[in-house]
Amino acid sequence: MRLRAFVLSFAILAALVAPSSAQQPAPLRSPDVIFVPTPQEVVDAMLKLAKVTNSDVVYDLGSGDGRIPITAARTYGARGVGIDIDPQRIREATENLKASGQESRVRFLNQDLFTTNISEATVVTLYLLPSLNLKLIPKLNAELKPGTRVVSHAFDMGDAKPISTQNVNGRTIYFWTIPIK
Repeated sequence: MRLRAFVLSFAILAALVAPSSAQQPAPLRSPDVIFVPTPQEVVDAMLKLAKVTNSDVVYDLGSGDGRIPITAARTYGARGVGIDIDPQRIREATENLKASGQESRVRFLNQDLFTTNISEATVVTLYLLPSLNLKLIPKLNAELKPGTRVVSHAFDMGDAKPISTQNVNGRTIYFWTIPIK
């Protein structure tokens, strides 16, 4: 009986003192925007405007249900990375990815788009608010290689003049390359 109590006490002490690899990461902050899906016709136009190819890595910041990276992989053979702070959106995106058959080309990260390293991207897509786009400009310019393409659905980047804009059935998309000025 004493041995059992000793072993149990030791196990409890070890569990309290030793770091746990099973600990969950700290919860992420609340999303900056509500999820509103980009219509598929706009997704198609954004990727076409960015001239996505099979050598591209498309990062979708605030990826929602994952339709942009999945479409980039399925239509153009690109690799895709979706970043979203909301775990529910990541679950939906992962389910959509499984259904698409593009698992080898796309991954989704439940992370904060302002702190995630995006330097691998050759194309970045956005559907955020104007204030968030403006807040992103320093990060985009610092982390992305010159010439990286950036496409935003609905919102510009203040005084940063886009190279081109396009109207898709009443919805505007904006296109820049790095550096954004």
